[in-house]
Amino acid sequence: MTNNTDQATMRAISQDAYGTPDVLREVRLPRPVPGPSHVLVAVRAAGVNPTDWKHRANRLFLDRLPLVLGWDVSGVVEAVGYGVTLFKPGDEVFGMLPYPYGVGSHAEYVTAPARALAHKPAGTDHVQAGALPLAALTAYQALVDTAEVLPGQRVLIHAAAGGVGHLAVQIAKSLGAYVIGTASAPKHDFVRELGADEVIDYRTVDFADAVQDIDMVLDPLSGQTRARSLDVLRPGGILVSLLNGGSPQEAAKAAGLGIRVETLLVESDHAGMKAIADLVEAGSLRAHIEATFPLADASKAHTLGETGRTTGKIVLVVE
Repeated sequence: MTNNTDQATMRAISQDAYGTPDVLREVRLPRPVPGPSHVLVAVRAAGVNPTDWKHRANRLFLDRLPLVLGWDVSGVVEAVGYGVTLFKPGDEVFGMLPYPYGVGSHAEYVTAPARALAHKPAGTDHVQAGALPLAALTAYQALVDTAEVLPGQRVLIHAAAGGVGHLAVQIAKSLGAYVIGTASAPKHDFVRELGADEVIDYRTVDFADAVQDIDMVLDPLSGQTRARSLDVLRPGGILVSLLNGGSPQEAAKAAGLGIRVETLLVESDHAGMKAIADLVEAGSLRAHIEATFPLADASKAHTLGETGRTTGKIVLVVE
């Protein structure tokens, strides 16, 4: 039997310092209360993304400690704040907390603006739904909102087996694009199964020698990959980068080639989450789950993610 004190608290994964996965520890915190236009979600699953381990290790956007990480969430609405009309207690929802400051889903409960969420796709479990939001929204906002990819256009997706990349391949195919992905040779079959028309082994082939006349490049890597991507785009094409790092020389080169370059920071998005749910329900989008961990083993999830060798997504499960 739980007492009143237990009912007012929750388990969460917190850190008091920046550093290695060892800084993550399970703590008890007050259960949050939803304010106006917010809902309280009982978390069932929450994805772990590269931005989580980067924020764990360094003072980036979030200059505050202690810190509870996590932007992905899938769970059940526990309570709604004043003015919420989209959801009722008991509704199953998924979404991305406002990036970057709305963080906190690596816990038993989290509050979120109602319009950061959407109804969980029918027939989809919480692990699958919890893996999708940040990575799928990133891909969707790059391909649909930013690049406005059209049927028949040629799209190059770097790191096509990664968290964002493997979802971007599927979304691009749903748009009718001709999709080329880069990945290491052992992952080529996986990327083709996602729908890619061509796959390039970035370890043995210079992609800039292998493809040309590309309409859109999605680059989660930056560095030389971003710089070389300018060489494969047609005039009027667009490079969407997920990491900043372009130089003035690169900007001048892009302008001279008639290429648009954008750096995308993902935003919480009710309409985007509904579109993602529609793709899932249509059978056009599914996250590949590399591994799941109990909430208490968040440090192990971070350690695995930081190897850089995972395929798809890692998810924390809250019992």
